[in-house]
Amino acid sequence: MGKVIAVSNQKGGVGKSTTVVNLAAVLGKMGKKVLIVDFDPQGNTTTSFAIKKSRIRNTIYEVITDECDLLESVTATEFTGVSVVPTTQDLSGAAVKLITQQNRAVRLRSKLDKAREFYDYVFIDCPPTLDMLTINALAAADSVLIPLQCEFLSLEGLVELSDTIKRVRQAYNPGLEVEGILFTMYVERYKLTGQVTGQVRKKFGKLVFDTVIPRNVAISEAPSYGEPVIYYDKKSKGAKAYEELAKEMLKRERKKKEKKKE
Repeated sequence: MGKVIAVSNQKGGVGKSTTVVNLAAVLGKMGKKVLIVDFDPQGNTTTSFAIKKSRIRNTIYEVITDECDLLESVTATEFTGVSVVPTTQDLSGAAVKLITQQNRAVRLRSKLDKAREFYDYVFIDCPPTLDMLTINALAAADSVLIPLQCEFLSLEGLVELSDTIKRVRQAYNPGLEVEGILFTMYVERYKLTGQVTGQVRKKFGKLVFDTVIPRNVAISEAPSYGEPVIYYDKKSKGAKAYEELAKEMLKRERKKKEKKKE
């Protein structure tokens, strides 16, 4: 059965969609079958894969409103092992519709059941807000990966998200784990970077990934070409960082499985 990972932070501009796109692309190149659910109405993940509207049969909006099955909305990409359930601005309306529906917080969970049979990983790109869409994503996920920019305002978002995760565990998804906290847009020479990373590592310990994602021109340029950075410039620091992140994530998973066997 595939693993569902929500990528979330209630603060925008922290590299959330960037992490979804690039981590998925690396895992795809490593032989994994990966599905991305673009659950952010801004649609940055959909745009980053240069998915043309003419190729879109259905979006996650049609899925969440019961107009089609999840697998009927999957769009293949040009990149090895990666498919996307795209989105449009219509998804903004789904959050309002969900308020009046039964089981409104767990509707996405049931939609993803079939996807687990066909994919090794399902990444949910969450909106940068605490609304019914984010609650659905966290309720559907096995774990949540938290990108964190190295600035003090990001720490506030981390505290808020931690509280949200606790509430979701209590109400809908007791098995929800933290996949890891990932530092993004990392600039080693900045004093602030060291202060923020030090505080977070002290408080959250092993939950923080050793790998950091640097502020990198190639990462910034790649979306405008509709390519993950590993395809746009595989020798860049950004591409190498996401390769290291994928390796670290897989290594963590292996260790967890070994502990369970003991």
